[in-house]
Amino acid sequence: MSLVGTVAMPTRHTEVERYLGGFFDAAIVRADAHAADYRRLWAAARDAASGGKRIRPRLVLAAYDALVPNEAPNRGAERADAADAVVLAAAFELLHTAFLVHDDVIDRDLVRRGEPNVAGRFALDAVLRGLERERADAYGQASAILAGDLLIAASHSLVAGLEAPADRRRAILAVLDECVFAAAAGEHADVRHAAGVRPEEADILAMIEDKTACYSFSAPLRAGALLAGAGAPVVERLGEIGRRLGVAFQLQDDVLGVYGDERVTGKTALGDLREGKETLLIAYARGHAAWVAASGAFGRPDLDEAGARPLRAAIEASGARARVEARIAEEAAAARAAIAAAGLPTALESELLGLAAEATRRSR
Repeated sequence: MSLVGTVAMPTRHTEVERYLGGFFDAAIVRADAHAADYRRLWAAARDAASGGKRIRPRLVLAAYDALVPNEAPNRGAERADAADAVVLAAAFELLHTAFLVHDDVIDRDLVRRGEPNVAGRFALDAVLRGLERERADAYGQASAILAGDLLIAASHSLVAGLEAPADRRRAILAVLDECVFAAAAGEHADVRHAAGVRPEEADILAMIEDKTACYSFSAPLRAGALLAGAGAPVVERLGEIGRRLGVAFQLQDDVLGVYGDERVTGKTALGDLREGKETLLIAYARGHAAWVAASGAFGRPDLDEAGARPLRAAIEASGARARVEARIAEEAAAARAAIAAAGLPTALESELLGLAAEATRRSR
């Protein structure tokens, strides 16, 4: 199911892909002036940005295309150049890629989507060059940190270079800065939880809003609306809709991270359990007799499928899975109510309602 309507797809999607391709091609050529490994770093960043659902660009384009006036308003403000929307959409995809690359470093993962990630590629290359494993892994992690830093800087640079009127450009930069600030707060909270601070429901939901909902849903919608020249009330309503959608999608991701079909999701269903990730599933299960009996295996790096089955069963027995799925339905319902009350153009309303429905039934 498409996340946006025919207004933004498929032509606009193709434009974003073309822009991203040109961006990375230019960066790789530019890197040639430095070192072969630096060129390889940019090539790895390009590969990290390939594939995926492209949710963030689609939301930018959906908001912009639905809200931009066909003609300049009477007050004389210029209609934003549609090419800016493509650049803005690409900027959010670069930011997303940066966060994924950094997240893998934090989680010490060397694989994403079944292939070596940026850190994994450089670590493997260092091993093949004869470096011992610990130093090779450090080289891979450092390479990934630099790749993520470069992409965050690039996302800001793209927004700063938009041709839109200065007031809109400044407002969009403020949204971008806000979502980076919030994402770092959310990531830091996630790491704190993994370090042994047992979070409650409110802590986990706040972490999700900061780490995922803001930059993945709320900020792209707000930024697309700002570029289109929408007023503050519309921008604020889209921000709230995005927040609700983001929470619903992340909670569903957490369920799929434990119960999903790996052939469909493309991700292991053991990762969160091996990592000891403190999701709402675990917060709800903790204290139940079934979870107490099985939880000794939670967070074990060598956890296999046989060891995971009792953990999954304990989460089910505690009622935690049912409670999380009920919370997903609540967030999706709140998003639908906010969408219906927002007075949005029909095309954008329809697409956001479709996205709310998708949050409760998706399998990947």
